[in-house]
Amino acid sequence: MGDKTFGFDTNVIAQYAQDIKSITELGVQVAIVIGGGNIYRGMNEDETGIERAHGDYMGMLATVINGMAVQAGLEKVGVYTRLQSAIKMEQIAEPYIRRRAIRHLEKGRVVIFGAGTGNPYFTTDTAGSLRAIEINADVILKGTRVDGIYTSDPEKDPSATKFNVMTFQDCLDKKLQVMDMTAFTLCMENNLPIIVFNMNKEGNLRRVVTGEKVGTLVKG
Repeated sequence: MGDKTFGFDTNVIAQYAQDIKSITELGVQVAIVIGGGNIYRGMNEDETGIERAHGDYMGMLATVINGMAVQAGLEKVGVYTRLQSAIKMEQIAEPYIRRRAIRHLEKGRVVIFGAGTGNPYFTTDTAGSLRAIEINADVILKGTRVDGIYTSDPEKDPSATKFNVMTFQDCLDKKLQVMDMTAFTLCMENNLPIIVFNMNKEGNLRRVVTGEKVGTLVKG
């Protein structure tokens, strides 16, 4: 979304595309799960009259729109992609099939997973954790607006201090909101490391992948 209040900023998409391209050129297999909050975010049912499950499906469709935007940005810079959706919409995306996704990755294509898990009451964080486990990913790279995990929200608290490395149990003990609890528990139970970093800083993705100390690493 960039600095906009709705939709997407083409400059942000172009930056993401270049950053992702830079790591595919290193031979890294990349899968992407993207949210939909810039288009539609689940709202209070009492205020909107839209029940939770119905609103969640609307949010899933928003993630497919974002997935198509990122796909267009990547293909513009010469990166081969496949968009897979947990909700069938054959005209614009493949259905999510685990073995097909893995095969695409083996062939060097970037796979974008849209429509979350395909189920209401689950966030795109949970979709990211689930898909990462299913494709045997080495790590989840959680791109955010801040450069790691802090003692409190650094955008609101100037005295917040950053953690460089944490365990899953540290995060639980300190009640830090790394991602939603369902997603976090999936990572913890499957010993899948998480790196939280600032995706909006150009070149950060490559720095993370090449082992520079960027962001915060959460591990077992």
